[in-house]
This record gives sequence, structure tokens and C-alpha cells, in this order.
Amino acid sequence: MTDIDLSTIETERDRIRSAYLKPGGTSTARGLHHTALLCSDVERTVRFYQEVLGFPLTEMVGNRDYAGSTHFFFDIGNGNLLAFFDFPGLDLGPYAEVLGGLHHLAISVEPERWEELKASLAEHGVEFQEESGTSVYFRDPDGARIELIADPLGEMYGLKVL
Repeated sequence: MTDIDLSTIETERDRIRSAYLKPGGTSTARGLHHTALLCSDVERTVRFYQEVLGFPLTEMVGNRDYAGSTHFFFDIGNGNLLAFFDFPGLDLGPYAEVLGGLHHLAISVEPERWEELKASLAEHGVEFQEESGTSVYFRDPDGARIELIADPLGEMYGLKVL
């Protein structure tokens, strides 16, 4: 691991913040339609997201870009979808965090639902890590890191991020 100069990093962060931060700005987008992840087993993924996390499967179709692949969607609330593809026959390797790849996906849930979901993760033997009293991190069946956060949309740990 390369040594880092935290003071230099903070100075650069301040420079970028001063130059580009636009709180309350207007986006050209309407919102996140869906985020698409890869999975190795469609049924295992459906069972995990629907039965463990309570995200209803809303549609399942053939992938128009790869014959034999399935494209399927889960409702994660507020008009947002989490989608998956499988790619049978491609022999994809195990999940890896790489530059340009997924670090984690944070999904906002109501605080009481957050407690229920932690219990569901424990009941199903899913290892998780709780942080700051409002976040729980775990890995899905293929290793993608998921965060369930009890903070409202647009807020994170007491900060307004929207």
C-alpha cells in the first residue's frame, strides 16, 4: 500500500468542493431507473433479495444482448429498481472490487424495517457488520457489498447529501 499524505488529500478535497459543490442544484436526470448487477444463479438471487430482504421480484425477461441470459428486476422502493443479469456459459470469475466497479450499493429503509432486516439477515445466516447505528453491510450471494441504511433518502449520518 502506498503512503498517503492526508493533509494534501484534504486540501485537494477542499479545492474540488469549492469549485464544484452545488447543493440544491437541479439535475438533468429524473432519477435512477435501475442498477444492474451480475449473478451466477438466478433462483438463488431471487430467493435472497425477495425472501431475505423483502424486495419483490417485478419482472423477468430474456436479455436482449446475450442469448440465454436472464434480466430480472426487484422493487427497492420510491420507483427504483435493482436489476440482475446472469451470463450462462461465460464462466465469469468471483466478485472483485476493481476501479470502475461496484464498491457497495446503499439502499434506504425505514428504521423499524432496518431492525427487521437485520433480524432476517441473522436468521438466514448472512454475516453483517453494523456501523454508526444506521448502516448494516453484508454481501449478497455473489459477493456484492450491500448496505441497508436507516437514514432518509438525501441524508447520511446527519449530513444533507441532497
